[in-house]
Amino acid sequence: MSLKWPSKDPDETVDYSMDWSRYLNNQATIDTVTWFVNDSSNVKTNFNTTNQIVNDLQFIAKTNTNTVATINLARGTVNNKYTLFCQILDTSGTIAERSVTLPIKEN
Repeated sequence: MSLKWPSKDPDETVDYSMDWSRYLNNQATIDTVTWFVNDSSNVKTNFNTTNQIVNDLQFIAKTNTNTVATINLARGTVNNKYTLFCQILDTSGTIAERSVTLPIKEN
């Protein structure tokens, strides 16, 4: 089951975040974050290059704190639902991944 973010208008450039605080143990924090998105063939594609566009969804930037991973997105096709994946490597060496759905709607 994937999480779902609020819909995005294709004209917006918006931050979306994933909070990992409930997953991380007391000593571990986020070390690195990698984002992926499904391409038009439903293939999971690395989505980490500034201004990269996959299926008309544009990666702008990513940031993270010790517990929260954030991605900044632009564009997108109206009535399309994108599946994004957030993969973290924590300071204990554990790799974890969660998926999230992002619907695109005219607001």
